[in-house]
Amino acid sequence: MYVIPLTNDPNKTMQTTVEVNGSNITLTLFFHYNEVAKYWCMRITDSTGTVLVDSIPLLTGEYPAANLLEQYAYLKIGSAYILKVSKNDLDYPDDNTLGDVFVMVWQ
Repeated sequence: MYVIPLTNDPNKTMQTTVEVNGSNITLTLFFHYNEVAKYWCMRITDSTGTVLVDSIPLLTGEYPAANLLEQYAYLKIGSAYILKVSKNDLDYPDDNTLGDVFVMVWQ
């Protein structure tokens, strides 16, 4: 399991290498906050810049968390979860709590 270091900076792009099924893969993650819907979204691209998945809402799902990438298992890029790690009345990260109250774990 890897904790992906997130911040609530708008329109953030980051590259990360994670181990999935015994192999390291490098992915580029882009995060933006949807002001109208009031939640964060993520785009995932591979090392060549090909978009694998776009506009994934960063919501926590059922307790303790839901796999954000479950329906994309065929891509073999692992699993990602948004976890609440400190007390707050929110059910999912808002524009100020991503990376602080809520973290992303990749497995």
